[in-house]
Amino acid sequence: MLYLLIAAVCCAADQLFKKWIVANIALGGVREFIPGVMSLTNLRNTGMAFSMLSEHTWILSVISVVVSVGLVVLILRGKFTRWEKVSLGLILGGAVGNLIDRVFLGYVVDMFKTEFVDFAVFNLADAFIDVGAVLFCVLYLVRVLREDRKKSKEKPHDGDADSN
Repeated sequence: MLYLLIAAVCCAADQLFKKWIVANIALGGVREFIPGVMSLTNLRNTGMAFSMLSEHTWILSVISVVVSVGLVVLILRGKFTRWEKVSLGLILGGAVGNLIDRVFLGYVVDMFKTEFVDFAVFNLADAFIDVGAVLFCVLYLVRVLREDRKKSKEKPHDGDADSN
């Protein structure tokens, strides 16, 4: 299953990068990464984006398990295109990467801090989830619109006959 392998690679990349961050940047420390664009930091986030639900890590863990199981079912049984399944694999890999942190650490390690705009600090798993979600939405929408266009071309239209 190629798509589950994609998820596993994303999860492993996320976990390895988080371990590198923890080993090389002190908690709360900052290191220049792309000058003026992004720096690396080492933060602990017990919540989700913008630290929402930070007092309810267990709820986020349960949601992550349910979503992850649902994504596996969709990947294995869903009637999606190859690229839609790739995008679901990205989302799954990110979800499991953050789930591992929540279960074993009680928080998620975040490290990417944008310098040009005030935005939430995020991690590689978050990036996989966001890219996968946007990609899936675009691909799915394009497919549905193409199918609708194809169906409308196949149907005879009322009023096509010339009436005077």
